[in-house]
Amino acid sequence: MQGGGCVRVKCKLPRSNGKQSAKSSVTRKIQTHTASPVSVTKENVLPYNASVPVGQPQTDEAAGENHWRSAEVPLRFIDLFCGIGGFRISFERAGCKCVFSCDWDKFSQQTYAANFGEVPHGDIHSVAVADIPKFDILCAGFPCQPFSIAGVSKKLSLGRKHGFEDEKQGNLFFSIADILDYHQPPAFILENVKHLLRHDRGRTFHIIYETLTKALGYRVYWKVIDARSVVPQHRERIFIVGFKPGRPFEFPEFPAQGPKLSSILDPEVPDKYTLSDHLWNYLQNYARKHQAAGNGFGFGLVTGNDIARTLSARYHKDGSEILIWQGPQKNPRRLTPRECAKLMGFPDDFKIVVSDTQAYRQFGNSIVIPVAERIAKKVVETLQRPLNYREDLVLQLQDKKATVSLKKPKKTVRYKIERKLK
Repeated sequence: MQGGGCVRVKCKLPRSNGKQSAKSSVTRKIQTHTASPVSVTKENVLPYNASVPVGQPQTDEAAGENHWRSAEVPLRFIDLFCGIGGFRISFERAGCKCVFSCDWDKFSQQTYAANFGEVPHGDIHSVAVADIPKFDILCAGFPCQPFSIAGVSKKLSLGRKHGFEDEKQGNLFFSIADILDYHQPPAFILENVKHLLRHDRGRTFHIIYETLTKALGYRVYWKVIDARSVVPQHRERIFIVGFKPGRPFEFPEFPAQGPKLSSILDPEVPDKYTLSDHLWNYLQNYARKHQAAGNGFGFGLVTGNDIARTLSARYHKDGSEILIWQGPQKNPRRLTPRECAKLMGFPDDFKIVVSDTQAYRQFGNSIVIPVAERIAKKVVETLQRPLNYREDLVLQLQDKKATVSLKKPKKTVRYKIERKLK
């Protein structure tokens, strides 16, 4: 098992018609699973529907405008829940070509359009699966708020549902599964928060894993990676990679020692990023209050010799998780949006065309590009390596002996597996 184990079970599932609602077809397949081989052909996939308003498509000529784009684009990928294009930069640097993108947030669409020359589709539910063009790799950083510790805590405090029960964001994984089922791409990569593994006592990840392996027939690898080895930020995220037919895959190695904050800090920063006396006093009193109660809540005060805490989408509120020390005679300051871009590994010429508030949200929700780029190159390398059927047979034999130590979901889980998968 690699990273968390792999189980590969062949099954025959009815094809999606490309028009049904998100999560419906795959949810039904989990409930009515049978045991015949699934086809891996890509027949009857409709071409791109030009009538859908998505802005101007990316052209090969435009792809040469920015230095991170590759001249060779042999493999095609789609960029789901694309945000501001972290996965896109990573896979274009690996020599791939983006053929479809989507994100519902209008401000993220503005940033994406400014940097890539196309406006992503909006709500994925408004796009027929059959209208998505042919592709080789599915990339998706599906929304993490329903599964993150902070997101779950907030929803519970407001009496809202979380996880798969979050009807706005929690069921988007099943949209991914429907697209995988219809198009049968040879590879995918998903990214989410580390807490996805523990959400609902492991049942959420179990359903995701069973759907990808037993219902959809992919050989799946996963690993939690801390970005601190490539950027000055402690940021743990889970990456899930799958192949069909199954292929051996190893996540890339990362340096033992990463850079310090000084590598991304600007020498001169406008005074507006320095905390006011009122806000600085509030944060100090807040920290003292929780420290006295034995809680770990507080601000993260750092210097150029340190690494930062995880940059979150709420950074625009008070910047408390990453405050830069400016000496004893001056209040600390927030990072600037450009420093946040560098903290996430975005190139210096990446355009920031929105307000500071929106920029903080966008970078806090993004992926760390140096991490994703290394994984992207490994995925491309794996797909370009000729498939060894003797090797594939060995993988199948290993899979029959493999077990997954994940808790099975109870019947109370909304998207339950009503029939034991064999």
